[in-house]
Order: sequence, then structure tokens, then C-alpha cells
Amino acid sequence: MFLHLGNNHMLRKDKIIAILNLETIGNSPLTHNLVQNIFQKGKVHRIAEERKEKSLVITEEGVYLSPISSSTLLKRSSALEDLIEQ
Repeated sequence: MFLHLGNNHMLRKDKIIAILNLETIGNSPLTHNLVQNIFQKGKVHRIAEERKEKSLVITEEGVYLSPISSSTLLKRSSALEDLIEQ
């Protein structure tokens, strides 16, 4: 199954490690350091326009800055799982 991240970008669900809310990343020093390291390595795929980013989708290949909120991405992911179970 694929998850639509916004602006015509999709990822296989099994490739997604985590989906983080960009507003709360700074609340945890550990998460903040992880994200800083990823950005320094240059493995960032900007899907959203600058200043329109709402979530950070982490994969083994890098991260994706999505214009869709982490809660909406979670709902989409759960909806896909519900479809599979039916």
C-alpha cells in the first residue's frame, strides 16, 4: 500500500519509519538532534512549499517534508489498513 504525502508524492507504507509533527519536534532534544543530523546529511525531500511544511516523514532513504499534518497522514494510513482488513 502507498501513502499520499501531498503534491503528488506517494511512499510505500512499509518504507515509513516515523511521521512527526514539525511543531513538536523541538520539544524533545533527542528527536531534535535526530532531525538535525538528517538535515545535515542532505537527505531531505521537500514536498511542501517553504513555510508550508506540517510533518516530517522519516524513511531509510531520507526524510520528506509534507504539507499534510501528521494526524491526517495517520488517519489516511489507518484508513488504508481498514480497507485491507475488509
